Amino acid sequence: MDQADVRLSKFLSRVLRHDPAAIGISLDECGWTDVDALLSRAAEAGRLFTRDDLLRVVRTNSKQRFRMSPDGTRIRASQGHSVAVDLGLEARAPPEHLYHGTAEHNLRAILRQGLTPQRRRHVHLSAEQATAIEVGRRHGRPVLLRVAAGAMHREGHVLLLSDNGVWLTRFIPPSHIEVVEQAP
Repeated sequence: MDQADVRLSKFLSRVLRHDPAAIGISLDECGWTDVDALLSRAAEAGRLFTRDDLLRVVRTNSKQRFRMSPDGTRIRASQGHSVAVDLGLEARAPPEHLYHGTAEHNLRAILRQGLTPQRRRHVHLSAEQATAIEVGRRHGRPVLLRVAAGAMHREGHVLLLSDNGVWLTRFIPPSHIEVVEQAP
């Protein structure tokens, strides 16, 4: 993705996950907004991009953060919201272990209090260690945590699988977290 597309992806993440009012759009209860309204309101706010630009970012975003409706008239973020939306995801049985990447400076609090969504609606987990490490690296010196997701599920915790393969849950108790790897 070139720099212009990266900037557009970050802009879309902000308005489709956290602050639709920043450009005067609204999300429906499932997180969808009208593409024409998005294009128009973004232009009014000084963010000019075309439908083709939007489709390219949706198609080429390596994390598949966005989804278009089948008819191409609406768009939403796949996960990561801080605003209240219902993505319509059903609880699923996860793999036995999932992974979470964090920064070293967060580790003490996580091991004491567990993982919480912070400003988002869910804690994000990955099936791949490499993905989790990259997430942790964005926030500082990375730490890889292994989460006993299968045990959580058997104990009644709800785990959801988003459209882009990110596992979501509301809370992970410290007893289900193991430190796998800390950066040297």
